[in-house]
Amino acid sequence: MTTDLTRRRLLQAAGATVAAGYVTTQATTQATAATAATDAKVPLLKAYPIPAGIAQATTFAVNVRTAPGPWQPLSTYSVNLKLINAQTGAGQVQKSSLAYFDVAGPVEVMVTYTKGTINTARIRPLAAGIEPTIDGNTLKFTLPAPRKVVVEVNGEIFDCLHLLARPIELDSPDPDDPDVIYFGPGVHTTATGQLEVPSGKTVYLAGGAVLKTSVIFKNVTNAGLTGRGVIYGTNGGGCTIVDSKNIRVDGISMLNLTTGYAITAGQSEQVSITDFGYFSAGQWGDGIDIFSSSDVLIDNSFLRCSDDCIALYTHRWDYYGDTRNITVQNSSLWADVAHPINVGTHGNTENPEVLENITISNVDILDHREPQKWYQGCIALNPGDSNLVRNVRIENVRVEDFRWGQFLHLRISYNDKYNTSPGRGIEGVYVKNLTYTGQHAETAMMLGYDETRGINDVTFQNLVVNGTVMASTMRKPGWFTVADMVPMHVNEHVKNLRWLDAATAPTTAPPAVSTPATAELAVGAPVVLTVSATGFPTGFGAQGLPAGLTVDQTTGVISGAPTSPGAYNATVSVTNVAGTATKSLILTVL
Repeated sequence: MTTDLTRRRLLQAAGATVAAGYVTTQATTQATAATAATDAKVPLLKAYPIPAGIAQATTFAVNVRTAPGPWQPLSTYSVNLKLINAQTGAGQVQKSSLAYFDVAGPVEVMVTYTKGTINTARIRPLAAGIEPTIDGNTLKFTLPAPRKVVVEVNGEIFDCLHLLARPIELDSPDPDDPDVIYFGPGVHTTATGQLEVPSGKTVYLAGGAVLKTSVIFKNVTNAGLTGRGVIYGTNGGGCTIVDSKNIRVDGISMLNLTTGYAITAGQSEQVSITDFGYFSAGQWGDGIDIFSSSDVLIDNSFLRCSDDCIALYTHRWDYYGDTRNITVQNSSLWADVAHPINVGTHGNTENPEVLENITISNVDILDHREPQKWYQGCIALNPGDSNLVRNVRIENVRVEDFRWGQFLHLRISYNDKYNTSPGRGIEGVYVKNLTYTGQHAETAMMLGYDETRGINDVTFQNLVVNGTVMASTMRKPGWFTVADMVPMHVNEHVKNLRWLDAATAPTTAPPAVSTPATAELAVGAPVVLTVSATGFPTGFGAQGLPAGLTVDQTTGVISGAPTSPGAYNATVSVTNVAGTATKSLILTVL
């Protein structure tokens, strides 16, 4: 980009062309009126048209309404997904449908299947408990609040409808804001196929905007990519965050990228990725890959990927350093290839690194299809390259009946295609309230490499497999281990493995807080700080935070944006069944 981005960048009018380096084509002139509003300025429901020239799907006709308002039609994007032939390795592109809209509360959904009669239907995640009513070729159901779901008809898992219902935007920026790079409804691109974002700037994609360019944050602070629009068909990934701090990605979708990951974060800190949707069919079509970064939040997102949905690594390529304080929460993951979550494969054999303080909370895993035995696992902790993985908390995770693989895989890896050495180990894993319901899971694995590179201190509490709690108190033959009942293969290099029921306390000692004592923040900059602790935490708190920041009591993530400068002496707390530990946290807001 050669232009000065401190002045207005508005790409809104139909067919508009603005300053050098930006080109827009096929911009739409349509605007969608809000329906059924109690406040004229804040509609209860808002839909967005698909611009001319962008492929639309025809399998479903979708209408939504906030009762008793009128039905409002939704446009559906044609989405590419991937099916791999397990015998040949060839990939076939499968067509699917995506619609998105904003809603301020409960919403009724009516879906008409244009290919014929609906014999069966289900709404996923199944844990949402949403039961549709069927009448011929039409089904109806109600979403009690904004949520991302999949509508499957007649058992079709590819030719299905992905529906992303997001909250009504309350803080959309002014197009004239000098700190906003604004893309209005329509199709947009740049001369280079890339958009490098300066510090202090936010790229905003309005609903109905389609941006055919990659967004790059490199050596910047306090910047973002937000809105309700779509990044579409880019070559080389959707968004790259490198050597940057205080970066926010919120409310957008990415689809039909030709190559690259949706979002890559390398050597960066305080990154929040929220309310995100992604669909891929490309080779190495990963969703979110994190390298050598800290304090990353992935929240309220839906990813359906042709490779790992979320991958956490240390060193690879030009990224170096540890990865820590990573939280994945309130999200749904669907891996048509590889893993929904993969941790630890890549690292630095010459200067070993650590992945630590990883939390996976309130996650639905909808599918996993991976024929390779050594590469399976809906959640896979696979440290290689001398990586050490430690202090991992997996809590309230629901795994549906996936097609092919294992629901859990912990292994010290040495794969000569990817690694130059085995991992150093896995330490301190707490798995609480993990459920798997289905018939396709192969034997789960827990494999240390040798006596010095093993798996230590793994605790399962209330692990439920097809309705049975896997605990040392369960009924089983005396010569069986609990692992046999899962079934899970545990080798001789796994030490201090425990199987607890829901009522058994996992510890008798209070937690130990490992959060740094100080942090420097900036007014208005997006913040992600993680309250980390060992000792089976059950809750988190924080007192004295700057205005604009809140703490998630389940995961310990402090997020938001401070509104006033100053020095704040906060206190963070971590609770477990044995007590509460506190620590002072001095926050300097500049």
